[in-house]
Amino acid sequence: MEIKITLKSGKEQSVKRLHPWIFSGAIKKISGTPAEGDIVKVFDNNNNFLAVGHYQPGSIAVRILSFTDIEPDVGFFRQTIERAFEFRKAAGLTGNHKLNVFRLIHGEGDGLPGLVADYYNGVIVMQTHSVGMYRIRRELAGILSGLPHLKISAVYDKSGSTIPFMSGIRPENEFLHGSSESVIVTEYGFRFRIDWVGGQKTGFFIDQRENRKLLGEFTKDRSVLNMFGYTGGFSVYAMKNARLVDSVDSSAQAVQMADENVRLNFGDDRRHTSIQADAFEFLNGIKGKYDLIVLDPPAFAKHNNALDNALQGYKRLNMKAIQMIKPGGIIFTFSCSQVVSRENFRKSVFAAAANTGRKVRILHQMSQPPDHPVNIYHPESEYLKGLVLYVE
Repeated sequence: MEIKITLKSGKEQSVKRLHPWIFSGAIKKISGTPAEGDIVKVFDNNNNFLAVGHYQPGSIAVRILSFTDIEPDVGFFRQTIERAFEFRKAAGLTGNHKLNVFRLIHGEGDGLPGLVADYYNGVIVMQTHSVGMYRIRRELAGILSGLPHLKISAVYDKSGSTIPFMSGIRPENEFLHGSSESVIVTEYGFRFRIDWVGGQKTGFFIDQRENRKLLGEFTKDRSVLNMFGYTGGFSVYAMKNARLVDSVDSSAQAVQMADENVRLNFGDDRRHTSIQADAFEFLNGIKGKYDLIVLDPPAFAKHNNALDNALQGYKRLNMKAIQMIKPGGIIFTFSCSQVVSRENFRKSVFAAAANTGRKVRILHQMSQPPDHPVNIYHPESEYLKGLVLYVE
């Protein structure tokens, strides 16, 4: 039976503007009893078709797959995934001997809300963030493994921690196609070992690729602190020409991975040190030690009700770094919180700088790379914000 959702009068406007979410407060009635993950069709109050998508209980009630009245079958998903791959080809991310790691599917940015897939030198690691996508994970893996011009040895589903808890589903991470040990990828000539089993997200923060490359232009002969260093991505790029590089993370596993990735590229180079420590405690004792600091913390807010605390957290963190850095120092500072807008993040950094009394200039404003595309109708998909600051 076709499940039909009717919106309240006037609530269809965001859908007509092609925003891919329908919130529960916009719904007038539901004809039928949809289970989480079911395909539903959405109509306005005058019974005009608007969209088709996956249903889920909660604030975001429908994640839209199409604004055309079609059946989202395997053929639909194959076509949409192939379009996403063609976009990566056009962006120069495939067939590049210096780059065999990129995001292949980026949720709403690719018209596939609830699905993320990353390519790691022959292995695809996917995560489903909705029950609708999880229910068709094997079909999706089949499509991904058959993409032309990509040699795929394995597809690993790492949805164990991404399915909404209230769904009652307890997925296990598993290979859906082939199998593989951890792999080494190449990013602009640097090598990194990817641990999709034990690592955060799918194993690596691909979204910082272009920002890591930019960092390399500023590190010559500098003493570099990479806070929240995770697997040492920024540290590896800094090691090319920095005087010293310290990687700090609260996770012992992350510290070990950072050491391994530095060794992969530079051997036992004594310029690099990994330190397991709390970020704020560590920052308290570094006055005048570093002239380049990277601040790439985990998301301080995942929901709007945590926004105020998150903005205070960014302010406190940046204020401490601005206070402690050497005169003439450079700070790369980021927010990956989707609910923190570019404007709000900049205001937090402004307030941090003002509280220190130091003169601060913005050298660059950073975002996410093209394989993490921003859907122009869905501003929430621009989640990564960054600033390069010069501190006198």
